[in-house]
Amino acid sequence: MRYSELLASLGLVVAITAAYFALTSATGVPAASSLVGHLMGIVGFTLMLLTETLYSLRKRAMRRPRGSMRAWLRVHIIMGIVGPYLVLLHTAWTFQGLAGVLTLLMVLVVGSGFIGRYIYAAVPRTADGVVVEAQELTEQLTGLRAADAADPNPTTDAARREHRAIERRIRRLERQMAALRWQRRALATWHAVHIPIGMAMFVVAFTHIAATVYYSTLLR
Repeated sequence: MRYSELLASLGLVVAITAAYFALTSATGVPAASSLVGHLMGIVGFTLMLLTETLYSLRKRAMRRPRGSMRAWLRVHIIMGIVGPYLVLLHTAWTFQGLAGVLTLLMVLVVGSGFIGRYIYAAVPRTADGVVVEAQELTEQLTGLRAADAADPNPTTDAARREHRAIERRIRRLERQMAALRWQRRALATWHAVHIPIGMAMFVVAFTHIAATVYYSTLLR
């Protein structure tokens, strides 16, 4: 299924929300400093770290890579949604100081992640999901245009049908080439925005964690 990772993420968010409301109805909203609050923050932040590290490591794995990039991307998206949601619940709906800045950055990262998912889905692919490369499209276009130019005015019905079929394939390949050019430009722009925001988010997150540990344990 094309958007199975989004459905899986939605299912997990719904399950977590149901458990959270069951908890709050019994004991109230857990404070960020409570055991439950800390657990949600730790699990959520761990998922966020894994979101950034595991997928990046898989992309750079040149020897004996495990799993397809599509499968790793799905895991990346699921953790990238569930992790921030757990961190959001960890805040106990208070957004002051570093926690507020972190929440804002987190929302921006998740939002830009959805945009990146849309760009990824717009990449031209074959029937089995393999990304079509620009060189392959160019070679196909060159061959079809040569075949079209060889008989520009067909006289028989069979030749006319073949001529129309070639023209349709040329138009489809030209649309794929345009989509591929747009995708590359959009992806470059997206990386230029998404990566710095993500880095800033983790800097603020580590600062927030260090401050929490310092004030809650070392100063006691």
